Amino acid sequence: MQLLNDEAYMRLALQLAESALGQTGINPVVGCVLVKDGRIVGMGAHLKRGQGHAEVLALNMAGEEAKGSTAYVTLEPCSHYGKTPPCSDRLIEAGVERVVVAATDPNPLVAGTGIAKLRAHGLDVIEGVLGDESMKLNEAFNKFIVSRMPFVTMKTASTLDGRIASKTGDSKWITSPASRAFVHTLRHRHQGILVGVDTVIADDPQLSTRGDVPAVQPVRIIADSQLRVPLGARVLTEQDRQPTILLASAQAPAERRAALEARGIEVLTCGEGPQVDLTLAMQQLGEREIGSILLEGGGRLNGAMLERRLIDKLVLMFAPKIIGGGAAAPVNIHFDGFAKMDEAITLDRVSVEQFGPDVCITGYPSYKS
Repeated sequence: MQLLNDEAYMRLALQLAESALGQTGINPVVGCVLVKDGRIVGMGAHLKRGQGHAEVLALNMAGEEAKGSTAYVTLEPCSHYGKTPPCSDRLIEAGVERVVVAATDPNPLVAGTGIAKLRAHGLDVIEGVLGDESMKLNEAFNKFIVSRMPFVTMKTASTLDGRIASKTGDSKWITSPASRAFVHTLRHRHQGILVGVDTVIADDPQLSTRGDVPAVQPVRIIADSQLRVPLGARVLTEQDRQPTILLASAQAPAERRAALEARGIEVLTCGEGPQVDLTLAMQQLGEREIGSILLEGGGRLNGAMLERRLIDKLVLMFAPKIIGGGAAAPVNIHFDGFAKMDEAITLDRVSVEQFGPDVCITGYPSYKS
């Protein structure tokens, strides 16, 4: 019976954490619920990097009732001084008696030391309650905090025969309004959105999050080796609200770089060759604390990122349509391919959802060694 109660309260904490996805930058999303004598006395979620952590907000709500309570926390309480004081100290000082933790923090500055400190001060600590759910919520943080490389989700929308446009280039709209609303949620939950310059030239997209309510806007990232982006493109506007970063080669024309930088556009030099070194680009974006990227590229950029093993997650949306068009029609993933079927990239942890009439397949690529 205790396990059932623990899971129920932890699930509430996970819901609190999930509600803040996209708001915390490179920080994890965390939820906390304080329970005493069968009553919830405090709740909190980490809402913004540099502001109070979930445990602190829950303790502030509970006040004196925190003494003798059980804290349900989706991620191990921190034990170090960062932008805020250690949460493990606050739980100890407040007189919390028992702490239930979903997942250990992979941050090398924490990595079990928060739990060890709680136990050293006599608190009863239970680990691993709904841990898989917590790890999935923070999959981007879990990668970035260890590798300093962004977690990249590739999203494609195509017909059943894998086309992302008709033979004339028409692509509006492949999927339903329900699918497009889901994509705007994905944009809100990622720090950056990445496309290739050919997409910008062909479609002049906004690369913004547009829904029924205001949302956090991602940084717009354009892979543009020769800086061909039109100076009138919409991705070059509103730099104060939604900045744009261009990924270019050292061989890009100097006058184009100067013209773009004069407009406040950041241009990163990603390699000496004619094409952008995508691995170097991801490293440089990580250095700028962009910890998650939604890739909405064309087939060539998608294929190049996949070949270089830079994709962590795939979200493949299929509309129940067949458009045809032969080999010349754009496809959602394009690269040279493998010689044998058993060399193919496979997807693990596959899930299937439906948005309106469309089918969405989500999975994690398993790269062959």
